[in-house]
Amino acid sequence: MSATNQSNDLQSRIKTWLTSRNTLKNLAGLLVGIIGGYLYYRLVGCNSGGCAITSNPYMSVLWGGLMGYLLADIIKLKEKKSLSESEEK
Repeated sequence: MSATNQSNDLQSRIKTWLTSRNTLKNLAGLLVGIIGGYLYYRLVGCNSGGCAITSNPYMSVLWGGLMGYLLADIIKLKEKKSLSESEEK
């Protein structure tokens, strides 16, 4: 295979991975977790500095994003088959 064929193949695989339903679901979970972590810091966080996670906005966002991603990753979605794939079988 030539270098251009390999790069086109790699680009198509990356595009397929980025647009898969599971990847989009995980990224949405990450985003919701980040927002939730920030809201938790603003609304609940401690002012004394004794709480390792809630006294620092960066740690709250980090942990919220991690929890959102992990919760979204628990659920696995099946990929929808395209018309051409279903006709081949």
